[in-house]
Amino acid sequence: MKPAIDCRRTGRLNINLNERVNQMSGFKKKYFIPGEKIERLIESNEGCIATDRITVDGCKVGFMYREEPYQNGNPDSGWRFMAGDESDEYMDNPEYHAVYQLNTICNFDREIIPLLKSATGTAYIRDENGKLALDDEWEGIEE
Repeated sequence: MKPAIDCRRTGRLNINLNERVNQMSGFKKKYFIPGEKIERLIESNEGCIATDRITVDGCKVGFMYREEPYQNGNPDSGWRFMAGDESDEYMDNPEYHAVYQLNTICNFDREIIPLLKSATGTAYIRDENGKLALDDEWEGIEE
């Protein structure tokens, strides 16, 4: 498997479902890790949201936070994953992020696995040493 790109230095509800949605919309994403290469790393079928900087470009998770899980009765873990270099314009475009199984995103960056049991409202950011660290300054998402 190709190593994830550290994007700070370089400037199945899983990928298969997303590939079908993209095909129906005429938009075809080429994922950094193809769907057939996704391994079962955790025992969860919960969903999460991740940006294309991770799933398409192969960046490591640079910022992650947890919202209230299971909103509106959906099997949502509450986790949101970004490379950390996404602009507001990028984040405002729904074509650049999608819903995935939590296990799928673990395949893109296994360093997140020990953090997944963290409480709602928790955020982590990749520090200057390249490690995910608790983000004490994060104040949550504005409603």
